[in-house]
Amino acid sequence: MLGQSLLHAVNALLLGFLLYRSRLVPRVLPLLGFIGAPLLVASCTAVLFDVWGRTSAQSGLAALPIALWELSLGVWLIAKGFEPSPDDAG
Repeated sequence: MLGQSLLHAVNALLLGFLLYRSRLVPRVLPLLGFIGAPLLVASCTAVLFDVWGRTSAQSGLAALPIALWELSLGVWLIAKGFEPSPDDAG
């Protein structure tokens, strides 16, 4: 449980922070990861303490923002790539 689900939340927080600070992608993409990560951590904690099941509707709904974050970031980077860094543009 800790490796398969919680790692996506840690990934969203770390990568989202780096992308937000560097401004390489639009600000809305990292914010989606910042919203989804606490929801996924809360869902993982609830599953760990047997509040609800691993395949319940609550777990699925809590994982949707992270799934949307990963999908939208991948599509954005394939279609548009990184924006020029403000340090390089200057």
